[in-house]
Amino acid sequence: MRALAQFVMRGPLQAGGVAVVATAIPLVFWVGAAVVGLVILRLGISQGLNIGLWALLPALGWAWLGQNPMALAVVLQVMLMASVLRVTLSWDRALLSGSFLAIAMGLLVPMLYPELIDTLVQMGVQVYQNYDPEMAQSFGDSLERAIRQTMTASMAGTYLLAGVGMTMLARSWQAGLYNPGGFQKEFHALRMSPALAGICVAVMVVGTVIGLNPMLVAWAGGLPLFLAGVALVHGVVGLKGLGGQWLVAFYLALVFLGPSLLFVLLVLAFVDSWLDIRGRIKPAGPAE
Repeated sequence: MRALAQFVMRGPLQAGGVAVVATAIPLVFWVGAAVVGLVILRLGISQGLNIGLWALLPALGWAWLGQNPMALAVVLQVMLMASVLRVTLSWDRALLSGSFLAIAMGLLVPMLYPELIDTLVQMGVQVYQNYDPEMAQSFGDSLERAIRQTMTASMAGTYLLAGVGMTMLARSWQAGLYNPGGFQKEFHALRMSPALAGICVAVMVVGTVIGLNPMLVAWAGGLPLFLAGVALVHGVVGLKGLGGQWLVAFYLALVFLGPSLLFVLLVLAFVDSWLDIRGRIKPAGPAE
């Protein structure tokens, strides 16, 4: 991947070519999105958006002709988050901007792709009815509504998660080429400000109260806090000089404990935004 990043940074022709070709190939669009993010982060928003326009051409083709908006959504997410990160040098603001775009996508996708959503919903209803007919019957008409909300939120949340991942990949490419080790330090220090942490919580609470899809606002408000919680764990492990096995254990626990540990991470990230837990930890010395 480092060789690809070096090739992309040779000039706009190489960057635009890789962005177009990668976005046009199914399941490889994420490379094109990451290339756009790298150019924005390294060379600026103006040059990055020029490359982004080339990547948007095949993405629009997939969205219009192929009825698959994922490539378009991810490229737009990366363009927005990389631009905010370039201007503010703040991951929490970049993540929050992506969350608001995810809410917009969650509202627009059902309107722009009603047939796609209807097909997915009918498939979901059929699967649920086959899996547990009695429970499906007890839900009645609310089953289709619940599955529709789940499908819409899952799509928007997946676009957001992929966009965050590709923005981070672009940042790691930039660090690998021009500032080795910089991305690791940046991620270990990722922390929500109290104001933005409060906005994340408000999005989840107020969004549900005013009638927005509760799962959609949970994705939008929860993902930045979740990533801040994961960064907190990485940062503490790094400060204390603990081995990589601690991170392996953490991710295994995240898989097996699921929602319970996820909720703990959200709470820890919110508390950390006020208390700065990493700032209160004494780094491991040579004696340790």
